[in-house]
Amino acid sequence: MSLLRRWFDPIRSRWFYQKPTRQEVLPTEHGLNIHLRLDDVYSYLAVQQLPQLEEILSDELKPLKVIISSQAPEPPNHMSAQEWQHYCLNDAQILSKQHRFSFHETPEQPSQEALAQAETILRNTPLQGQDFLYLLEDVFHMLWQKQYGKLRTLYAMASKHHQEQHFPERVFNDDAVLASYFEFSDRKYHAVDDLLRLTRRLKQQKLLTGNPIFLINHIEWREHSISDAEELNEIQALDPELDLYIALEDPVSWLLLAYIKEELADYYNIQLTVYPLSYHGRDWFDWSLATRLSKRTEVAFTPFCRPTKEATYAMAQLYYRVPEEQRIAAMHRILQAVWTQGKDLSFKAHYQELQRELGLELQEVKQEDIQAKLKENDVLCEMKSQPDFPVLELRIDGQSYTFNSLYRVWMIESIFSNVLEEKYKIENEADSSSLTTEDKTNAEREM
Repeated sequence: MSLLRRWFDPIRSRWFYQKPTRQEVLPTEHGLNIHLRLDDVYSYLAVQQLPQLEEILSDELKPLKVIISSQAPEPPNHMSAQEWQHYCLNDAQILSKQHRFSFHETPEQPSQEALAQAETILRNTPLQGQDFLYLLEDVFHMLWQKQYGKLRTLYAMASKHHQEQHFPERVFNDDAVLASYFEFSDRKYHAVDDLLRLTRRLKQQKLLTGNPIFLINHIEWREHSISDAEELNEIQALDPELDLYIALEDPVSWLLLAYIKEELADYYNIQLTVYPLSYHGRDWFDWSLATRLSKRTEVAFTPFCRPTKEATYAMAQLYYRVPEEQRIAAMHRILQAVWTQGKDLSFKAHYQELQRELGLELQEVKQEDIQAKLKENDVLCEMKSQPDFPVLELRIDGQSYTFNSLYRVWMIESIFSNVLEEKYKIENEADSSSLTTEDKTNAEREM
């Protein structure tokens, strides 16, 4: 690592963290835009919130501008188109269940013919404002709920009775849109994951006339969905296991591991296993996003020294030199040194300092063994077919659940709640069946 990066990163990161990261007032002259694709399942979830959002927007942001794209970029993280499509449908189904969006039990991508008909309907309608947003929601329902008969009827009417309309708040283009997002003052907000962040910003600037209530089952950081002692004991007794596949140069790996270790692991008796990955170039991250996430999760962050490829290898070497039963604590300490104490572990003095702290003077691991382990972890992670890091696999009660990123940590507690709900349902059905059998036996005796 260059001397400039080793010495300047900690100074710059400390300054960046201490300065105000939230601009008090963002300009509103470009209004609020939402970018959609008719064949994007996240757009389907997003449009279900738009009429309510439009209703509480201040006049300064009205009308909400809807931009509908016909193009999608390449899938992320080297996923195939089929893998990405499968992931999106499964993820959207989870989001719809958690936040009570309308969603089909067996979702599938709309046909090309249906997409073309839907676009014609939306291009030709003279409706504006909330009326258009309700129509937009209805059209998405028709596409994703397989209501093709209704769609054909509406298409016939739109084609026969209307010409294409041109309104400034309704745009059709070919911009590449991976998944639906809002745009406010040149800042992008994921249409579902960042909806609360967006509404907090709008509320802070007094750009909402009412209270935004959208993601009703959202689990806040450092708050637990299971607090009843009996329910907690039941989850702990199931011995949940959680595997984390982390890119060591990614600050989100530190934020996620620290949060889970500090807040969830002991609380739910989760058995953690960490699989470090080879270098993925994620040291070129958005500093402001990482800072915001650290403050949201209340995890210490900065001064840091962004790990290079050589530094991540040194981190992995330290990790695999530690006895297996001590590795979670060791990885926490390694990442803590990098992301809160500005240590460069490709620098011999810093490496040896941490080596002594971990008591590793005598343990040695061959370089080939480390490379082999990282490659093995890469293959295992790739098999999970996830679009982002870190990748998490949770196992509990005979079931396995795979998800990714800091945006999905809430799924851990949501899954626990679902497991309990299913467990109680089975027990109640068994009790009901037992009572029915007992009633029959008593009736036969009376006869």
